[in-house]
Amino acid sequence: MILGAVYTAAGALAAVALGWTEWHGVREPEAALAFGVLIAVGEALRCADVPPAFPRASGAHEHRGEPAPVAAAGALGYALLGRLGGEPTTHGVLQVVTVVVAASLAGMVPRLALGRPADPGHAARRVLTVAFAATCFQPLQHSGRLASWLGHGSYVVAYLLGLLALTALCDAVLAAALARARTGWPYGPLLRDELRALPGVGAAICATGVVMALTAAVAGLWALPVLAVPLLLIQYSFRRYAGIRATYRQTIASLARSTEIAGYTPTGHARKVAVLSRAVGRELGFSEPTLTVLEYAALMHDIGQLSLLDPVPAGATEPLPLAEQRRIALLGGAVVRQTGVPPEVAVVVERQADPYRDQPRAARIVRAVNAYTELASGGAGGPAGAPLRALERLRLATARDYDPVVVEALATVLSRPVHGRRTGRTHG
Repeated sequence: MILGAVYTAAGALAAVALGWTEWHGVREPEAALAFGVLIAVGEALRCADVPPAFPRASGAHEHRGEPAPVAAAGALGYALLGRLGGEPTTHGVLQVVTVVVAASLAGMVPRLALGRPADPGHAARRVLTVAFAATCFQPLQHSGRLASWLGHGSYVVAYLLGLLALTALCDAVLAAALARARTGWPYGPLLRDELRALPGVGAAICATGVVMALTAAVAGLWALPVLAVPLLLIQYSFRRYAGIRATYRQTIASLARSTEIAGYTPTGHARKVAVLSRAVGRELGFSEPTLTVLEYAALMHDIGQLSLLDPVPAGATEPLPLAEQRRIALLGGAVVRQTGVPPEVAVVVERQADPYRDQPRAARIVRAVNAYTELASGGAGGPAGAPLRALERLRLATARDYDPVVVEALATVLSRPVHGRRTGRTHG
């Protein structure tokens, strides 16, 4: 419902803006062309989507800040353009929307040509947030009220920065709402992750957008390419960082598969536990850094089995004596500490066999999800394809072994269609 409302609002606004501009013509065409080219280039150079080592729990893209900072700064700069080379501009809100829509569509062409899917949510957010900024600035500028209220000095700059900060906040709220509609994850953690991204690149985008508008007002359009260079470097750095993170995750996933290759655990077990653990962590409101720790620990939770002389049947550790479980967990933690991952990952692996009240929250999740996966697949003595009975056995063991909050969060995750298909559920 939220997705449909956002797409409908953005589409209707774009249609009205395109029709109005077609009827009245383009004003200050040189400025429209310059900012349009800047936006299109920024969209075309968007960071490539680097595939993770295994599918995310929801199968949906996770937003991590603005993926096209040059395009965002250019769009906001054009929305705040009140003068050009010392002369007042006459373009309005609808022309701003038209330029942003046309440039964004042009910027999508290279991505589509390379076989990369377009992101309608990103485009809708861009249209709505830029329209909001332009609506809060253009009418006041053209009517002269902004100059009469604030003059032409530092108060105007403060107003522009405050307006863009409010625009960025609205964009974060909208991005979290769209992610909630696509994935069903709790809204609070999604919004928190969006807000955490604002002080970094979000601040740089807002500041550059203001500088673009103010510089073009005095010196004209020649300064736009120069001002875009820092954001181009940021965009390039984002792409490199995304590539490094993907390689790092793939390395950890390959290490986790060593137990499968050696015959200690079933094929795909580590990936299943990691996918479900991340989904449960998201359901419980974990932040993105904590989810990463949880994901890595879930991938390597069985690495200690490599110390065993004989593999455990089906790799199921839950039926083993508690002392043996703890020995495997401690050995696994010692191996993990040698891989260079954050120390928190090793702690989660080491504490899997402890009573859940003594465990970190991430360790409680990994243990419960691992037990569910083993029971549902028949690896721990449970009948294969019996997720309902597996959940029931976990609920019966919540007095000591499993956190009841985690078990219920797992049940909630499994009740969703995507996870129901992956784990063989036939209900709910």
